[in-house]
Amino acid sequence: MIVTTTDPITGNKVADLEHHPYLIEGAGMAAMKIYFESEDTKQAYLLSLQEDNDGWYGDDDPGDRF
Repeated sequence: MIVTTTDPITGNKVADLEHHPYLIEGAGMAAMKIYFESEDTKQAYLLSLQEDNDGWYGDDDPGDRF
């Protein structure tokens, strides 16, 4: 598992990992554990993923968007 301690929203390092939210993307050796400074930045990250995927109906050609 890959572990990243830099909040992807703020760009700040998360030092106290036991007391900060995280999520795990993927599975197995390629899984990534992403730590966040706060629940707010975690939610902002999840929202950005949702926005990035809105309208995406194929995985081979970005032209597949509606």
